[in-house]
Amino acid sequence: MAKVVALGELLIDFAQISLDEKGYPTMKANPGGAPCNYLAALAKYGVSTDFIGKVGDDAFGKMLVNTLNEANIGTNGIVFDENAFTTLAFVTNDERGDRSFSFARKPGADTCLDWNEVDKRLIDECEIFHFGTLSLTDEPSKTATEKAVAYAKEKGKLISFDPNLRKPLWKNMADARKAIEWGLNRADIVKISDEEVAYFWRELVGEHEAVYLMRNMGVKLIMVTKGASGALIANIDHIVEIKAPSVNAVDTTGAGDIFGGSAVARFLEIGKSADKLTAAELEYIGKYAAAAASLSTEKQGGIPSVPDKNTVLEKMAAEE
Repeated sequence: MAKVVALGELLIDFAQISLDEKGYPTMKANPGGAPCNYLAALAKYGVSTDFIGKVGDDAFGKMLVNTLNEANIGTNGIVFDENAFTTLAFVTNDERGDRSFSFARKPGADTCLDWNEVDKRLIDECEIFHFGTLSLTDEPSKTATEKAVAYAKEKGKLISFDPNLRKPLWKNMADARKAIEWGLNRADIVKISDEEVAYFWRELVGEHEAVYLMRNMGVKLIMVTKGASGALIANIDHIVEIKAPSVNAVDTTGAGDIFGGSAVARFLEIGKSADKLTAAELEYIGKYAAAAASLSTEKQGGIPSVPDKNTVLEKMAAEE
């Protein structure tokens, strides 16, 4: 029985490692997909997990399933599609190091998941159900996601949500905004980036105002990641600022997902409802997640880059 189940995309991230004289990138293939990066952190820190999604019945799809098995992520909810390729994401960097995303996904197998293919038993048995917005961009995965979230809420599960805004995948940004608002209004736990906060609430001056609005939407545990500037973590009573540890970053892909999964692992370890967490407990959760996410950037990729618990604790101690 998996304690945390996620639904969404499992794909190949092609990360830029160099440029030739014409400016074309040399890419390295890594296993990825935000929900699975999230589950990888949870599994690394001893939480039982399972994944619901679809990959192509191709070499990459089979490799990805093997990777999840090696990472102790359950694969009981994965479906193979004979008619669509496994989705490919290409991550490139500009001269300032800022990332941009391109996708081979017209359609990608992840968007082809049908509600009838979702293993409801995995949701029945879990404690937390997690999803993002990439599965809301296209049908039939959009309907599958919406029905899965409704089913999980009906069963009394905690709902975890990461907006994970990827603008190139949306036909128009009005749909993206609607999907993010839909997710926020159904979530108990939210991990959101400062860039997504700035996009979604343009009129606000900072993340603290966004926390206030998310509380009004019913979110009980809120995490805003701010890259090298750190993060904040909040519940109904407290907002705690978290400093980012110093690291030698080489690839930030998946760091936000790893922050979210690491934080939820520690939340489950504490064993309290979100509204009962003290400021000190929020600080512990946030510092652990920040250390894990920061250390992950020292390696390529998302799923393979999650550091072990002792390494994270040592980093936390060194930053004190």
